[in-house]
Amino acid sequence: MAKRDESTGVFGALTDPTRRAILRVLRRGSKSAGEIAAAFRLSKPTLSHHFAVLRRAGLVRAERRGTSIVYTLQTSALEEVAAELLDLASSPVLARARKEKLS
Repeated sequence: MAKRDESTGVFGALTDPTRRAILRVLRRGSKSAGEIAAAFRLSKPTLSHHFAVLRRAGLVRAERRGTSIVYTLQTSALEEVAAELLDLASSPVLARARKEKLS
């Protein structure tokens, strides 16, 4: 698995609505940068920045195919994040805090 950039990380990458939208586009399958760009009204440098953040966070993989770069969603990274969140949400401390809040 690709090393993740700790300064942004998965959570930092997911804070931006455009990056979340890019991930939603990639849920339907791999797409070239041009295909993804067609869904957004952003400059190429701005999209390149978003792609770079997503790659560093390990959320997408980029592969050169001829003259195109094709992006693929890395579902394993998202599964890891989901598992961590579920683990946090089910911790005894949080469960106790939720119970006290409801009382």
